[in-house]
Amino acid sequence: MSGEPMTRPLVVNMASESDISVQGHGVHTAYVELATALERRPDVQVVRGCYHRRVDCDVYHLHTVGPGVWPKLLDRRARTVVSAHVIPDSLIGSIRLARLWRPLARSYLRWFYTRADAVLAVSATVAQVVHDELGVPRDRIEVLHNTIDMAAYATDQQARTSARRALCLDDDAFVVVGVGQVQPRKRIDVFVRLARAHPDMMFIWVGGMPFTHLAAEHGAMRRLLESAPDNLLLPGVVPHPHVRRYLQAADVFCLPADQENHPMCVLEAAGVGLPVLTRDLPEFDDTFGDDVLRCEDDSFGGALVLLRDDPSALTAWQERSARIAGRFDSAAAAERLRHVYGRLSRCPSAGSAPARAPSPGAR
Repeated sequence: MSGEPMTRPLVVNMASESDISVQGHGVHTAYVELATALERRPDVQVVRGCYHRRVDCDVYHLHTVGPGVWPKLLDRRARTVVSAHVIPDSLIGSIRLARLWRPLARSYLRWFYTRADAVLAVSATVAQVVHDELGVPRDRIEVLHNTIDMAAYATDQQARTSARRALCLDDDAFVVVGVGQVQPRKRIDVFVRLARAHPDMMFIWVGGMPFTHLAAEHGAMRRLLESAPDNLLLPGVVPHPHVRRYLQAADVFCLPADQENHPMCVLEAAGVGLPVLTRDLPEFDDTFGDDVLRCEDDSFGGALVLLRDDPSALTAWQERSARIAGRFDSAAAAERLRHVYGRLSRCPSAGSAPARAPSPGAR
């Protein structure tokens, strides 16, 4: 024995109300990925969930902003970290009549985020909005991008062939996959138009409307899907582990959304090794940069043709996706987050007894 006192792990109550509600969206994936990465560390004890009540812990880390986490947000016995996945503009094109109640959403998010000891913005653009529009002091804002366990997504030719067979896709088909909720801001209309314009390609959109009639333009979105061409497959909402199979079967990933913060689906596609097409959004300047092929409505089609017909271009954009995978692995995020927690928490003295936490499976 070295004689040095041992310190206990920090107890972190990490919560996302998606545990007890809708899970078919990126916030839930981000929460699960980060919690899983932290659970691999010996210096952190993660307690998941435990909604509508306080928990005896050192730090609360909240991923959602609903009433289920209010007791944690208002509990001043522990420090609170909030991941800012949502800003006011995230609601427009996602939820019905969002433009009408955006001012109320802005006031609510301002109330919520300003009560946190630290706000983790998923991009520099989100950090700017959190400060400028929602009034969080700059010294309480950090940028911590969403991450995933990239090793879990690494794909070889055998896995690709197996995925295609499981999905009944031809080995020689050129397959374009998109992932996300079916809502106006994802620009599903562009994806449908691409499928119509390129009948020699196979298109798959993975995702549905988990919020049903609360979703923006629910009727129009449903009619759009009903009119989709035969070369566009629409499996709807699938369990998250199955999303990887669709990515593994693809040649290209395409996300034409006109509002995003730091989408998990792009990280997953990059982990699989797919070239990534996105809209040219300023939110991507500090995250994906030139490692995604940034398009506008009239240039997505040309980019797809280029990647299908030019093997050297396909390889070059696969290599750029590998750079994204290298930047956004969850192990590095967990390491940085542990330092954030340690800085904020009321650091326990060496050898002190562990906080009384519920079992990790508690809800």
